[in-house]
Amino acid sequence: MQKFANLLDCLTTTPSRNGKLGLLVEYFRSAPDPDRGFALAALTDGLFPRLPLRRALAELMADKIDPVLYQLSRDYVGDTAETVSLLWPDKRDKRPSPRLAEVVAALELAPRSNVAPILGDFLDRLDVRGRWALLKLVGGAPRVGVSARLAKAALAQMSGHELSDIEEMWHALKTPYTDLFAWLENRGPRPSAEGKPVFRPLMLAHPIEEGDWADLSPTDIVAEWKWDGVRVQLAAGSCRRHASSMSEVRIFSRSGDDISASFPEIVAAFQPYDAVLDGELLVVRDGVVAPFNDLQQRLNRKTVTAKMLRDYPAFVRLYDILIDDGEDVRPLPFAERRERLEAWHTRHHPRLTDVSSIVAFEDFGALDALWSSAREAGIEGLMLKRKSSPYLSGRPKGHWWKWKRAALTVDCVLMYAQRGSGKRSSYYSDYTFGVWRVTEDDDGKPARELVPVGKAYSGFTDEELLRLDRFIRNHTIEQFGPVRAVEPTMVLEIAFDAVFPSSRHKSGLAMRFPRVHRIRWDKPAEEADTLETVQKLVVAAAA
Repeated sequence: MQKFANLLDCLTTTPSRNGKLGLLVEYFRSAPDPDRGFALAALTDGLFPRLPLRRALAELMADKIDPVLYQLSRDYVGDTAETVSLLWPDKRDKRPSPRLAEVVAALELAPRSNVAPILGDFLDRLDVRGRWALLKLVGGAPRVGVSARLAKAALAQMSGHELSDIEEMWHALKTPYTDLFAWLENRGPRPSAEGKPVFRPLMLAHPIEEGDWADLSPTDIVAEWKWDGVRVQLAAGSCRRHASSMSEVRIFSRSGDDISASFPEIVAAFQPYDAVLDGELLVVRDGVVAPFNDLQQRLNRKTVTAKMLRDYPAFVRLYDILIDDGEDVRPLPFAERRERLEAWHTRHHPRLTDVSSIVAFEDFGALDALWSSAREAGIEGLMLKRKSSPYLSGRPKGHWWKWKRAALTVDCVLMYAQRGSGKRSSYYSDYTFGVWRVTEDDDGKPARELVPVGKAYSGFTDEELLRLDRFIRNHTIEQFGPVRAVEPTMVLEIAFDAVFPSSRHKSGLAMRFPRVHRIRWDKPAEEADTLETVQKLVVAAAA
């Protein structure tokens, strides 16, 4: 447990991605099984089902500090794990610190009524750092600036295997990942994902730039509308060793998170199939796509009521097919995959789906006219895809482009938050956000840091404000008087009128009238825009 605590502590004080990657690689190389597997689970999917942690800690702290003083301390510090770890009396006996595996074994199957005494015993055996790590572990994701993808990237770097290989088998693995580590260290076979609905890394698009048009021909590309929803992958797998026609179905977000529980009607619609499809999750009423805000009502819901199913009906608009009745068709060119997708949909026609329409155009002048009308039609823009493109993981150049409507928008990462004024004085409603500046470290390797580019106070609803406020309080990593530094994991899509050079800001840029266009709960911070992208908008804004 102490080694895991040291890892978490170092991760919280290491700002760079490469630094965090190095810490993770060293831990996974040196930590024993099954501890490192449990640590991996804690950093990616979370270890425990929901435990009554708040109630257990209140029960434990009642004998050690006045409840009112404890609550005031908790509100001031802003973090329950830090508060308890500091207030807990240090009375360690001669017993050794518990191993991570011991903690998991004791809490995994513990009756809810026994959680408090078990936690109390572990807290007595740990120092301040260990107590903090224990409570972060039990509370869910440790929130130390490590995404699931970064943890998997550390496994790839540790072993020399491709990250895409690890991602493809990820959802077929089980904690504590002993078979995965055996394969990574050449001690065992590659874990099989046959017949299981696992996530395949998505193919992503580049924003189209002026210079791209010279290399494009209208006869070489296909255009589709870019709908304002959430990119998803539908994975339905039936094991061919069994006679049952039923299949296990999962819905994955673009980052590989399993969001199936939030959309049970979509899961039910894909039960009999053996396929993996790429598409856009939308709310559709009477054939009309609803605003993105309606879809947000369904995202991240652990339970979905009948009223929610009725008021916010989910729908998937299919773009591509990766697995066609068990056959991997990703190496095929897009034009052939499109034919396979249309044939598959005609053959099966699952409920609550359709196939994205191809936008017909003769030349780029006609396409520009269609793009210009996208805003009035409530469409986000256009997608351009080479007919010859295979389905490649990541964001390969020269294959897919996204051509968003004319609004100036960038995806930024929330960095700092401050309380508002007036009726918002009790909420963190003033947000400073940044983008990634790509540089080189001392060894000449790419390095990234966040630099602030603006501050926004508007563009979100009262309900979104409550969710943002809760997120900020739970993800604070440092405080500077009234300002909280927030763990850089929240992506905000920022809309603004123009961007200008500014010597007063670290980024060298300042935005005019920035506002929150939408909250990208589904998007990893690593995929937020770069400073170079925003700098290019300076010219566009001036023009």
